[in-house]
Order: sequence, then structure tokens, then C-alpha cells
Amino acid sequence: QVQLVESGGGLVQAGASLRLSCVFSGGTFSTYGMGWFRQGPGKEREFVAFSSWKGNSTTYADSGKGRFTISRDNDKNTIYLQMNSLKPEDTAVYYCAADRWRTYSGLYSQYDFWGQGTQVTVSS
Repeated sequence: QVQLVESGGGLVQAGASLRLSCVFSGGTFSTYGMGWFRQGPGKEREFVAFSSWKGNSTTYADSGKGRFTISRDNDKNTIYLQMNSLKPEDTAVYYCAADRWRTYSGLYSQYDFWGQGTQVTVSS
């Protein structure tokens, strides 16, 4: 079965950068659409970015647009989230998610598989 393992989170100061990674196993990675979501303290899980299984299509939430970049390496079965100019509002647990044949979805309920999450904390 599909498994996802995130890494790369940490404690940084505002304005710093982080790159999150998510390693996919248990399926054919190139056939899965991949999303990044986050959940801050006391908040609902929200969409961050998406990478389609097909082509180079990507989608971003307004919160990270211009600062965040999603990319994937099909040879390494890994998806990345490059986060620049981090703000305290970005503090959250970040999750990657997978859904086969998915062209786009910003709804967490439409993803079949989830990682365990990685904590990102941005200090003022």
C-alpha cells in the first residue's frame, strides 16, 4: 500500500527558507497527483500546493503563492515544497497527500493517502 514520509521541518526565524520532502512508496509514483496541506494550532487543515500526475501542472493557495514552490522527482519518488520568506503565519504541521490520477484537488477529503506530517515553526 502507499506510504508517505515527510521530512525537512524545523524551527526557523521569519524570512528564512525551508525545503520539505515527501518520499512515496508502495505504488507507481508517476500516476499520483500529490498535494501539500498544513494545519496550524486550533485550525482546520488547509491546502497549500498541488502537483499533477500528468504534465507539469501545479496549483498554489494564495497564502503561499510567490513564496512556495512545489516540485517532484519521479526518479526518486519524492515531492518537495520549497518555502521562502517564511512568516509566523506559516507555522503548522505540513502533510503530503496522494491521490491516483488526480489532476487537481484542494480538498483534503479527496486524497486517499497521507503522511505523518512534519512540524514547521516560524518565530517572529
